[in-house]
Amino acid sequence: MSPFLSLQELECQIASTSILRSCSLDIEEREIVCLLGRNGAGKSSILKSIIGLYPLKRGSISFTGRDITRIPCHERVLSGIAYAPEDSRLFPDLTVQENIQLGFWIIKETQRSGTFDFDKIFEIFPPVKRLLRRKAGTLSGGEKKMVSISRALALCPFLLLLDESFEGLSPLVVATLSNAMLTIRDELGVSILLAESNVHNASQVAERAYIIDRGEIIFEGHPSEILSNEELIRLVGK
Repeated sequence: MSPFLSLQELECQIASTSILRSCSLDIEEREIVCLLGRNGAGKSSILKSIIGLYPLKRGSISFTGRDITRIPCHERVLSGIAYAPEDSRLFPDLTVQENIQLGFWIIKETQRSGTFDFDKIFEIFPPVKRLLRRKAGTLSGGEKKMVSISRALALCPFLLLLDESFEGLSPLVVATLSNAMLTIRDELGVSILLAESNVHNASQVAERAYIIDRGEIIFEGHPSEILSNEELIRLVGK
């Protein structure tokens, strides 16, 4: 049986600069996988390639057995892939409720419509309930992360791409997000690919990890293998 998500020999080039070189990785259903690396190593580029924001020069992407390499971004979203970018990308003048509602609106004509609602969001992120009437531009960094992930979940995805979700957050908020990710996997059955710079944070949730360096994947294994290897820790940076 083919993996839930499979990337094979991805190569991506922006202008004349090669940003991904023969990158391959797999994710199974109900699995949390972390993509580790320093800033600029290529983590975000892989996520953007999966969602369709970066065109590929070479390689293939399959999702639930379907080749999605050449289909546009919006079709990938409708197929069940959601993306929460590093900078959250919320609409600052819309309320939290309006930002999240956009996700529900996008999939309203699909079979997944109605399978997820605000009550489930509140179960995963209780603080979001009190933020609904707030303008997104007034939120703290941790609040924006929770709302961004909530909006992605409103798309009722099978696969969730999270870019630096822990970056710049306090240990308390990191713990909240870690617990939320485990709930998303265990109770919603959603697979997660998390791009992260901190192996200690990643080790709290990920079952497997890849390390990317200078656009190439150089390691696959359990996060504990990285934590016990000083050379691998140096490659990750934290």
